[in-house]
Amino acid sequence: MLLFLATLSGCASYRAMPLNTRPTLLHEVPHPVVDGGQMPLPELAAHPFNPGDGLDMTEVAMLAIVNNSDLKAARDERGIAKAQLMAAGILPNPQLTAGLDRPTNGGTGYMNAFNLGLSYDIITLITRNAALQVAGANSLKIDLSVLWQEWQVVQQARLFFVKSMEQEKLMKQLQSYRELFAARYRHAMQALQEGHLTIDVVSAELTALQDANTRINDLERRISKTRHDLNALLGLSPEVRLNLAGGIDLPEPDQAKIETYLAQLPQRRPDLLALQAGYASREQRFRKAVLAQFPALNIGLTRARDTSGIYTSGIGVTLNLPLFDRNQGNIAIEKATRKRLYDEYQARLNEAYSQVKSLVAQLNLMSRQYKEVNSILPELEITVDRAKKALDAGNMEITAYTGLHAALLKKRLEAITLEQTIFEQRVALQTLLGSELHMNIAPAGIQFDEKGN
Repeated sequence: MLLFLATLSGCASYRAMPLNTRPTLLHEVPHPVVDGGQMPLPELAAHPFNPGDGLDMTEVAMLAIVNNSDLKAARDERGIAKAQLMAAGILPNPQLTAGLDRPTNGGTGYMNAFNLGLSYDIITLITRNAALQVAGANSLKIDLSVLWQEWQVVQQARLFFVKSMEQEKLMKQLQSYRELFAARYRHAMQALQEGHLTIDVVSAELTALQDANTRINDLERRISKTRHDLNALLGLSPEVRLNLAGGIDLPEPDQAKIETYLAQLPQRRPDLLALQAGYASREQRFRKAVLAQFPALNIGLTRARDTSGIYTSGIGVTLNLPLFDRNQGNIAIEKATRKRLYDEYQARLNEAYSQVKSLVAQLNLMSRQYKEVNSILPELEITVDRAKKALDAGNMEITAYTGLHAALLKKRLEAITLEQTIFEQRVALQTLLGSELHMNIAPAGIQFDEKGN
């Protein structure tokens, strides 16, 4: 009884954990104490977090790591894996059997009989080491899977930051052009009333103004969606207005570094490392299944007394006869599963290599197109400036000038769109290669004045 009570004293107790009925989204940007050791990338660990002066791209990524709801749920898997590892290391309990026989007939001289037995399943000791290896590899797999998810959250945070910044740049450009076309439309209407212009010229100005309004309305919807998606990623309420600050720190990557990191992908990428850990876990499962084909063995000690008062002590052995089931079914399952994981890892490695190569090729193409657009812009701006002087001197029709200005707008928007795409591809490349790349070339930028020129 004392042994039984001592066992109960170490038991866990139950405590209810009711679900929330309200969202837990934050209504302001928190000031978390960020532990650098918990950041998934070294460039995040070394960056100070100070939201008081606005959030730069790195601070947005840090806040996402700390406060993202999906990451919080993913990290709970670590606790489950660690509990499974603990469970795998716990030895099974011995089995205690007891019985009491009381004679119900017969003469005097008979007494109550009893029997006590203590047994243990030996096969669990044989497979225990393999079970520990399985649980340990699975725990490592979960840790690496969470790390890969953290990298993806960092990528999403950077992408939303890039989109937000580039969309604001587009908005300023479109607003300046809307003001320009609105002023021209007003002048055209006044000239129409004075009889200096025809209705077709005024219609062309109105069409250009409406086109600018349509573009702005569409961009406003995209900006709103980007802001809401970023807030959701950061675990913030939709009405929180983030103050994004700083530029986009994504220079052109060093091609030599890319090749070096590409060769190191199996040692750098958490998803590939997680698949390696999963394969190691399955290897140990296969080994455990092979060990478990040996007959189950249960050894026990007994102590008994019969009704005539004779005491006996003995040893008992229970052995399964492997006539039909030699665990061949589980062995075949584990062997086939191991083969599937082998092929899955190879497919992921091939895909990772192809993704990097494809992304590098796209980056090179986009960079070339971006430089071409930038080289055309100065000449086009000079042409529009000369056309403006010709228009003011009465040597050019306004429709021709409007067409030239629209072409300049289209080319500037194309440049901004290409710039955004290049930044987004650089973010993706950083994630695929597994680190902040050492850069050696600063990116070209498009500078506009307040009037969009």
